[in-house]
Amino acid sequence: MEARCHRDSDETLDLGSGGGQAVMKVDGDEEEAEAQGRCLDISSFQLHDLGEIDIPEDLVELDLTANRLSKLDPRISRLSQLRKLSLRQNLFNDEGIDPITQWNTIAGLLELVLRDNKLTKIPDVSIFKSLLVFDVSFNEISSLSGLSKVSSTLKELYVSKNEVNKMEELEHFRSLQILELGSNRLRVMENMQTLTNLQELWLGRNRIRMVNLCGLKCIKKISLQSNRLTSMMGFQECIALEELYLSHNGIQKMEGLSTLENLRVLDISSNKLSAIDGIEKLTRLEDLWLNDNQIASLEGIDVSVSGSREKLTTIYLERNPCASSPNYSNTLRQIFPNLQQIDSDIFM
Repeated sequence: MEARCHRDSDETLDLGSGGGQAVMKVDGDEEEAEAQGRCLDISSFQLHDLGEIDIPEDLVELDLTANRLSKLDPRISRLSQLRKLSLRQNLFNDEGIDPITQWNTIAGLLELVLRDNKLTKIPDVSIFKSLLVFDVSFNEISSLSGLSKVSSTLKELYVSKNEVNKMEELEHFRSLQILELGSNRLRVMENMQTLTNLQELWLGRNRIRMVNLCGLKCIKKISLQSNRLTSMMGFQECIALEELYLSHNGIQKMEGLSTLENLRVLDISSNKLSAIDGIEKLTRLEDLWLNDNQIASLEGIDVSVSGSREKLTTIYLERNPCASSPNYSNTLRQIFPNLQQIDSDIFM
């Protein structure tokens, strides 16, 4: 195993019995290395502490992913140039992370990753006034309470695989571009009216029954896979939308998509559709996933997908009754001349 650090000279750190060496390497010429600053990667060493690790005080990035750490090394508090800190996949609980809330010396942090630990609440990170990326996914967090203290400069927020049951304290994130709340216990889409710069919304594996995008018009990617939707209505105003993922719901009818003129990827697999409707006006569709539904026949598909006849490159219809029809593959290739893939069959 190697932990790499970019700087303007070569240096090796002896980890002793820690299981390898942390190696500092040159990345590009000296001027580029100086501009980048130092990056120390101590990933996957299964360390219980950093006692035998030299931590230079001019570090810009520190990656401690996949160790066995439960307490913060106080030397991190002296890293005044630190911009990225990853504590992913360790053993930190709320108490173990708490000291970072007082470390004003590292207040210039731009990216903080606490993913895959043992947190039960959103930590107080209010000292980081310029934070751009905040990741607390794969913890045991039951509420978004505390997000109101996170800087409004935030562009990416990840809180997936927790136990959150309400979307709250999001209103001040006017610069947010990515919001990931998948694999929680959410039932309602709400409190997103002010997220006018949101580009990606990931809400898969929740308990949501109805689409409510709160007027978002600039969003480009939406995932609502594995929820409890029975209708596709609610996306009409999302005219910038490019990718829409709705698999594993209870949707019975294709509707409300005719205004999505920029849509390239549409996934409605594993629903209860009996026909292909409402997408004849879409002219940029490249990927269409309709497998595991109840679509009986290919009859009329040339009209239903006529707008994207030349654009479509991938279509999935397997495990529908229509996939058993004679000349299934040949029929689709005749209708859509630029197909590169039908179900799992790829054409070179």
